[in-house]
Amino acid sequence: MSGAWKRFSGIPMQYPMLFGATISTFKTSLSDLLVQKVVEKKEAIDWKRNLAFASFGCFYLGGVQYSLYVPIFGRMFPNAASFAAKSIREKLKDGKGLLDLGKQVFIDQCIHHPLLYFPVFYAIKEVVTKETPNLKGAMLEYKENMKEDLTALWKIWIPATIFNFAFMPMWGRIPTVAATSLVWSCVLSTMRGGDVAHSDDMAGGVLTGASFKLLEEGLGEYFSSPVELDQNMTHVCVSAGGPDKVGWVSTLARAVADGGGNITHSKMVRLGKDFIVMMHVAVPHGEARQLHSSLNDDKDLEHFGITVSSLTRRQTGKFIDAMTGFRIHCVGKDRPGMLAKVAEHVSERNLSVENISTEIRLMPNGQRDFIINCDCTASWKLEKKEIEAISNDFSSLKRDLELDVLDVLIHV
Repeated sequence: MSGAWKRFSGIPMQYPMLFGATISTFKTSLSDLLVQKVVEKKEAIDWKRNLAFASFGCFYLGGVQYSLYVPIFGRMFPNAASFAAKSIREKLKDGKGLLDLGKQVFIDQCIHHPLLYFPVFYAIKEVVTKETPNLKGAMLEYKENMKEDLTALWKIWIPATIFNFAFMPMWGRIPTVAATSLVWSCVLSTMRGGDVAHSDDMAGGVLTGASFKLLEEGLGEYFSSPVELDQNMTHVCVSAGGPDKVGWVSTLARAVADGGGNITHSKMVRLGKDFIVMMHVAVPHGEARQLHSSLNDDKDLEHFGITVSSLTRRQTGKFIDAMTGFRIHCVGKDRPGMLAKVAEHVSERNLSVENISTEIRLMPNGQRDFIINCDCTASWKLEKKEIEAISNDFSSLKRDLELDVLDVLIHV
């Protein structure tokens, strides 16, 4: 076993270019598949798009980048390998080595990526995914996206490149690039692989907390109410409020279940001595009366002012119509009128509020932060320029309200 492992572990050093190309191809293809299935929640894989990323990983990341990072940089900076092998203390004393490190990072991030990496990526995507490729159009697209692409790139790659060139042996440079690129390829696939909705989901191409949250979950569910989704059920709103006491939630939930109801959405909060509840309940057609009886006949609930009202879907002309959704996340020092300002901003842009939640949070420094999460929609599918204009317009809220955080996610 040890002999087989020794032969296997020696492959990266014996065949560095082949090893790097194989890892890069697999990694880039996998990253795009993850984005398509997990982030974009596609039912069917877009194999043309995936082939574009796999081809880019094999040809460029495994071939061109290997040639640049190993033989070319090896000749330009002959002491690079010995510098990487030194201890941190020795590195800090090696002025020439540190200067060469800075030169490598500058050439890679400020010359190689803007002038070669991205143009090749856009060209390969154009050739593989389009029946009639338009390379001039692909370059114009890159020119339009350049600022966003490079901003996102540098936030990940400048720290990663410093680590790579400072500590990794020459044969390990491409595997290190491939490991870091697993995250970057997901970002690139989300920004430039899909449709306009997913490119804007990356918060304008700039990596923020919102961007990484997007990698964990899709946005569609934020704007899909059960009232619109399930036309085979009767939908009601159950609201209640009264003196807080232990066990009230379990009593109410049991009464709903005994009445044949299924709770899908709920908001429950204690305010002073009172406990307030609002919930969406779905029941089979014809059984709403049973739910009413179950809630009204329960003696343990008679002091809690329960109200049951019918819900109907929005009138869009279709059961679910095309729409554009915005999720706005704001955090800033608490001051009067913050929610009013956000709500007015949404209303002035003819957006409909789907859901708003707010909370006060006391920070370690003693500051009271006010947090707003607002989901709102346009009841039509906006064009890319309209989405960009509204997204940019939201950014004015950060200045007006002196917010610490403002993230905007878009779903089409």
